Amino acid sequence: MKTLYDVGQLLKKYGILVHVGKRIWDIELMALELDNLFHAGLIDNKTYMTAKLILRHEHDIEEKGGLFSEK
Repeated sequence: MKTLYDVGQLLKKYGILVHVGKRIWDIELMALELDNLFHAGLIDNKTYMTAKLILRHEHDIEEKGGLFSEK
């Protein structure tokens, strides 16, 4: 698992589809759903931590204005 898409595919395996409208909101909702899967014991610690790191990285990019913003 290396990308936001991969995290989305993981969630999809459990019937969770996320599309809120803004990318940052999608990332935040994905993080909440991931927490729920982990606390329910459906995913292991390594998968959880990898996905959380990906989501944190993507969230940081969005907070800074996205990949294609002009500075």
